[in-house]
Amino acid sequence: MEKGTLIEFKRRGDCAEGQRPFQLGVLDRPEGKKNWVVVDQTGQTHTLHPRQFTFVVSGKTYTPSEIAEFQSEAESYIDPSSLEVAWEILLEDSQSVAPADLAQLLFSDQSPPLCYASHCLLSDDRIYFKQKGDCFEPRSASQVAELQHQLEQQAKRQQEQQAFYQKLEQAIAGDTVEWQGCDRTYLQALEKFAALGDEATTRSTATEVLSTLKRGTSPDAAFQLLVDVKVWDPHQNLHLYRSKTPVQFSSSVLAAVDQLLKMPPPDLHAERHDLTSLKVYTIDDESTSEIDDGLSLEFLPDGKQRVWVHIADPSRWITLGDELDQEAQRRGTTVYLPTGMIPMFPTELSTGPMSLVQGQICCALSFGVILTAEGAIESYEIRCSQVQPTYRLTYADVDEMLELGVEAESELLALAQWAKQRQAWRKSQGAISIQMPESSIKVEGEKVDIQVLYDSSARNLVAEMMILTGEVAARYGQDNDLPLPFRHQPQPELPPEEELLQLAPGFVRYCAIRSCMPRSEVSISPARHASLGLDCYCQVTSPIRRYADLVAHFQIKAHLRDEELPFSKTDLTTLIPSVTTAAYEATLLERQTNRYWSLEYLRQHGQTVWPAMVLRWLREHENLALILLEDLGLELVMRLDHPVVLGDRLDVKVASVNPRLDRIQLQECFTASPDDAQEG
Repeated sequence: MEKGTLIEFKRRGDCAEGQRPFQLGVLDRPEGKKNWVVVDQTGQTHTLHPRQFTFVVSGKTYTPSEIAEFQSEAESYIDPSSLEVAWEILLEDSQSVAPADLAQLLFSDQSPPLCYASHCLLSDDRIYFKQKGDCFEPRSASQVAELQHQLEQQAKRQQEQQAFYQKLEQAIAGDTVEWQGCDRTYLQALEKFAALGDEATTRSTATEVLSTLKRGTSPDAAFQLLVDVKVWDPHQNLHLYRSKTPVQFSSSVLAAVDQLLKMPPPDLHAERHDLTSLKVYTIDDESTSEIDDGLSLEFLPDGKQRVWVHIADPSRWITLGDELDQEAQRRGTTVYLPTGMIPMFPTELSTGPMSLVQGQICCALSFGVILTAEGAIESYEIRCSQVQPTYRLTYADVDEMLELGVEAESELLALAQWAKQRQAWRKSQGAISIQMPESSIKVEGEKVDIQVLYDSSARNLVAEMMILTGEVAARYGQDNDLPLPFRHQPQPELPPEEELLQLAPGFVRYCAIRSCMPRSEVSISPARHASLGLDCYCQVTSPIRRYADLVAHFQIKAHLRDEELPFSKTDLTTLIPSVTTAAYEATLLERQTNRYWSLEYLRQHGQTVWPAMVLRWLREHENLALILLEDLGLELVMRLDHPVVLGDRLDVKVASVNPRLDRIQLQECFTASPDDAQEG
């Protein structure tokens, strides 16, 4: 190389869109042992090592002022479509080619501008040729086809991306937009990033979208964008999204439901015990649509009374291992949220033939129990039955009937009396009663409604009958050595009685006891349930909405038929952990969602002053306490700024609250005394 040699080198910094990242320069003088000083067409100098040269124009020397004319002449010959012709010719002999050879092939001339044009064609090509040393060899036909397909797909994605951005702008402006399947890639990327943050695998795609729109790159920005384009609601349940709980049923599951309704499977208990002559009460909240239990009382000839608890029999309608059973097992439980329920079975079944519907003859698993005068079980029987629910009652209906002592419903009055006997008997057996208020939260649109559920005669009646049924089922399993999902609870270590008696009676004392209660467990062997005061217990009363209860039904019904049990001890040992995990995750989702809507309710009522009770200390040295908003049944954490005693009542209001971030700060409200007012 000599002074005046024209060379190509990589451009410094970014280049304009569509511009090659290289530029031309002329060698001016050596610099040191190996470097050259290169002058470009603007007169700017560059000190470069020959390794940085990407092409050397041979056959002629140039001055910087001639670069522009040279480049213009070369560019007039750069037509990428001509490469395909050259590739087809060279592919036949798998012949490599240098820029000068390509210039001869394409232009029948090897002048410097044409050789440089050929170099540009080859070095910029990403389809037909690949560089090997100073030469370029043609790719195989299959490689070219694959690269062309990739470029077509890339171009298609770019078009779809641009169309997506246009739709975003239209949606933000308030226009109605129809999202296509190709848009879902970007929307789902935003959804995952909004819900999972930096843990989202789609983070890079989401932040690219957000950056393009100049909206910041945080999960909150993604959430707000989804709200602005009306893909998400402002109150989108991120807890539900993270839980991956399926909200809808697949088309194949719904098809299975249609087929089942048209052609029900044969009833394995064709000769069911006829209990249709009994008056049957179903008692639930007004909004309950899955009716899974009913109560009856039978007057026996010897003057005794038999309590009947009828439990819906969904196993009549499904077969173990079929698609509906597998779907129920995957879900594990019905999820109850303030915005509505997510059922374990499709509602066409769960609120229809599976439920105990008033006035209809329904299949049930009925538990008949004769109790001693004290409330213990004297004898029991379990029957696959037919019942015809007589009354569909709410808790409020039953409370009123019990308060009035309606003589026409002597069965209901007797059931309530037996419930009291059962409660007293369980207490004598060590049962631990914790009577804390619960909140029922319902949401319609933006309106949040919270009602407090206190213990009542009707609720105690139903609760005791369900506990009785669970004891009967467990005793049946124990008496017949059946593996069932038995629920048990270790004995809690409660504070000494004198210590408990020092606490304010009622909620404060119950709260202290509750904090000592260990979690209940499930296993295939019966064991004592401490808080219920029972030596054995097995939940069977909600088979429409709890898969573990359904498993117990399958086991008991198979034994009643004197057939082989569908689940062995090994089967249940494997199944129980997955079912209990699903139930725990559903409970966590319900709590998180209730917490969000509780805070949203308090946000909407930010100026309301709420009466509160100090329940217990969380960190007394920091004045951090758990308080109860008595009108709402909500328990919240509050930092107090003056001494209080557990059980003290305060007036509080919201100082700040952010439901999305799960943050709330309460402040105490002080009412001025008459003396203070006069001084003021």
